[in-house]
Amino acid sequence: MARTALAWASAHRADFALGEDALAADGQVNSSWKPLGELAQVCASVTRRTPATDPLHTCAADLLAFAWRQTGDGELFLLLQRLEPFATYPLEVYAALAAAGYRHPAYEAAIATVARTRGWQLTEQEPTRRLGVLKAEERGGTHRDEPAERVLRRTWLGGLPEPWTFERSAGYALTHVVFHLTDWGRATGGVPSDLTAYLADWLPPWLDTCLDARMWDLCCELLAVAASVPGLPRDAVPGDAWERIAAAQDASGALPEEGDAGEAGRYFAHHYHSTLMAAFAAALTAGQGAPV
Repeated sequence: MARTALAWASAHRADFALGEDALAADGQVNSSWKPLGELAQVCASVTRRTPATDPLHTCAADLLAFAWRQTGDGELFLLLQRLEPFATYPLEVYAALAAAGYRHPAYEAAIATVARTRGWQLTEQEPTRRLGVLKAEERGGTHRDEPAERVLRRTWLGGLPEPWTFERSAGYALTHVVFHLTDWGRATGGVPSDLTAYLADWLPPWLDTCLDARMWDLCCELLAVAASVPGLPRDAVPGDAWERIAAAQDASGALPEEGDAGEAGRYFAHHYHSTLMAAFAAALTAGQGAPV
């Protein structure tokens, strides 16, 4: 599944390309920088979890090189830093590429300067986003004293909430907390033991519920969590989970976010993230030796 999903992304790379409004003050970040950053994030993890001889590794590495070229070999990050010095999204995209070895020293120096300001450190953010920014700073070469543990305990997952309060937004919050703690599946041991025990109890029913609701994007993120956290029971993933995900893919390998294909005019928007998450989760799962 990872190969077909990433092959779809490769075939649609033009849709991930930055447009002429990439530096515009009124540019649509969620339809330009965000997809490119998510492509880089997934491919950085896939290259780390696959051998260089694997065709999946080759495809992911090629897409990473494409993403880096889209940023002008990092120059656009420096320009964005000057235009929007307190925006965090450039750093978050850069951090995904930096994790794969793509670096721009001048940008890292610029962001390190801004990150020392009170204005940056006091930017109001939801806890899960704050945790992600802290981790992005680390990958981008900036280290400061704000305790990640304190931020973690203010997130939905970190607070160990009543399991029946799980819903869509909570699901995405918890998956991203795990992704941040595990460096997007590249590191083990980052999830505290109490969170691991909590996920061992409640990840299976949450995943089963999302499968029944045909929430494919969130299903794949939860499958990635299951493959990222050591110590979860073998039955954390329903036996037919991957079969149901595969059945939802179209002939090209694309996976809709939810339900069926959706509007033809929004094909890319409705498929790109869930397809990337399918590749991500499948690569992590296969890396454990589990069938996908």
